[in-house]
Amino acid sequence: MFENIWSYRELFIRGIWVTLALTAVGYIGGFILGLFVGLGKLSKRKWIYYPAKYYVDFFRGTPLLVQILLIHTALIPSLFGHSLGFFVSGSVALMLNSAAYNAEIIRAGIQSIDKGQMEAARSLGMPHNTAMKLIILPQAFRRMIPPLGNELIALLKDSSLVTVIAASDLLYAGKVVAGAYSRFWEPYLTVAILYLILTFIFGKIINMIEKRFSNSYVPSSRKSISSDRRSRTGGDKR
Repeated sequence: MFENIWSYRELFIRGIWVTLALTAVGYIGGFILGLFVGLGKLSKRKWIYYPAKYYVDFFRGTPLLVQILLIHTALIPSLFGHSLGFFVSGSVALMLNSAAYNAEIIRAGIQSIDKGQMEAARSLGMPHNTAMKLIILPQAFRRMIPPLGNELIALLKDSSLVTVIAASDLLYAGKVVAGAYSRFWEPYLTVAILYLILTFIFGKIINMIEKRFSNSYVPSSRKSISSDRRSRTGGDKR
């Protein structure tokens, strides 16, 4: 049966690219929007705080599948008069959903920074927005990397739900092969393995980024310089 799956390899390859594209657009847009929503939840102005809060509550409290169907069948047709295709609907749904989770990650990361950092910056005459941009966010970003990475992997897997609006993603390829041969083990097992490979690669990349931005990270060039200095110092002592 796996030779039949090989004959559909182009469909699976296209499905992988569609899945990656949906994940990339949804996550990048979700991170940018989530940054503003997360800052909104930290605002003391009620007209900013409450819309941000209700946004997060709605998209975290309702199933992503329902959100996809609402956006594809109701929101976009009502705004534009017709559907804009599965990619636009899927990307918008993933972006809006991811933004709600990223907003909470960003809010928690900013609140984890000691308040004295902001007070010290303000005491030096630095405006609040500048202090947030140059002092708070760079420190908070280091602590956000693991949960943001988990959200990326979760979004990659959740992108399979877009297949309900006829998206030609990875799961759609498995459904086509399963329907063509009325066999389900091989095609869906293939889909599961491909998702596992993608999440494994994403996990390795996230681990590299997390290590790169950790406080204990020392570039290899600096390591070599420091080791040379220690060897020279040891030689001088002898």
